[in-house]
Amino acid sequence: MKTPAVSLDKTAIGLSLFCAIHCLLLPVALVMAPTLAASGFASEAFHQWLLIAVLPISVVALGLGCRRHHNFSTLRWGIPGLLILSFTALWGHDLPGETGEKLASLLGASLIAVGHWINHRLCQQQNCPCE
Repeated sequence: MKTPAVSLDKTAIGLSLFCAIHCLLLPVALVMAPTLAASGFASEAFHQWLLIAVLPISVVALGLGCRRHHNFSTLRWGIPGLLILSFTALWGHDLPGETGEKLASLLGASLIAVGHWINHRLCQQQNCPCE
């Protein structure tokens, strides 16, 4: 039986991957289909909306994992990722510039995904009732 924690981990990993793909492929997509620039995917607000989705899911899933497994390695990866992604979504375009924003977003999303992956693996290794 899957618990909400497993679903949250998988959702957070999916959102992190979506963020990374968005950062990497959006410039190419805009060149190939310039009308995408008019869509919400190219705006700065899109990063903030994505952050609003990622933050609560990740905080809850990582917190549940730490409580269940008593292993804080998930937080050692997830919290820096969330902080980097938050900083980047709020001030990334202004401070480090466009290239720095992309690199920081990729780093933050990767760290979050690793934290959730560790959380998921701990659940599998400990045969806890989360799966």
